[in-house]
Amino acid sequence: MARMEGPSLLVLAAGMGSRYGGLKQLDPVGPSGETILDYSVFDALRAGFGRVVFVIRRDFEEQFRQQIGARYETQVPVDYAFQSLHDLPAGVQLPEGRTKPWGTGHAVWCAREVVPGNFAVINADDFLGRDAFVQLVAFFTAPDADHAMVGYRLGNTLSEQGSVSRGVCQVDAQDRLTEVVEHTGIERADVGLGLKYSGREIVSMNCWAFQPPMWAALECQWNAFIDDRLDEEKSEFYLPAAVSAEIAAGHLSVRVRASTAHWIGVTYREDKPIVQAALTRLAAAGEYPASLF
Repeated sequence: MARMEGPSLLVLAAGMGSRYGGLKQLDPVGPSGETILDYSVFDALRAGFGRVVFVIRRDFEEQFRQQIGARYETQVPVDYAFQSLHDLPAGVQLPEGRTKPWGTGHAVWCAREVVPGNFAVINADDFLGRDAFVQLVAFFTAPDADHAMVGYRLGNTLSEQGSVSRGVCQVDAQDRLTEVVEHTGIERADVGLGLKYSGREIVSMNCWAFQPPMWAALECQWNAFIDDRLDEEKSEFYLPAAVSAEIAAGHLSVRVRASTAHWIGVTYREDKPIVQAALTRLAAAGEYPASLF
């Protein structure tokens, strides 16, 4: 097995894919059958990450291990954490009728006993580009804040097929994150000169670099969420909101490393051919091998 030095990559892959109509984290989109998360792991390993942890659900564990995890077990240590509605703080009962997952903050919290040391967090269905992982490792090599986030320009993160939700970031003059506010229903028609959004806003795509003290901060915000919103049937504990709340309380600092790259993702089924064409072009340009396997 490959080396264990370097930070861990925590991949959030437990999503339901309701708008997509299936498990998009397992859907092949690359020229040789690669998934989007295959590109993320490939970029992470060549940037210097030393371990991969997948957050998944028990109901597709065997399929995921065979189709995805087995590809990397001879290259790098691979582990799993499991997101479950029933994974709650001690003494807390699942509210009757709750079926919706608890959100990205909860997904990360579910890996609390699996991830040692420094770790990055990404979504399984976001193609972030090589530079994102280089920037994450650079932060861990010489931290200049408690944690870091790679941010993207809103105009580079839209879907042609419908609306998206994005965490719009406020950043100070020292490139420190001051707030993340979730905006829903953003369509391409809303973005441009003189429109609701300029397109240059920095948004969170859940690409984070965290040092170990983040676990205590996340625990604090998760408990606060449980106290305030446990009985809200569709409430979600968002990771960017948890980070934003800790910043507002003065408990942590986050350096924003802006990326000019174009995000590629599959929010809707109709996005798939667009993603396939983009990845084929990147392979043809030599950015990636014709096959990652």
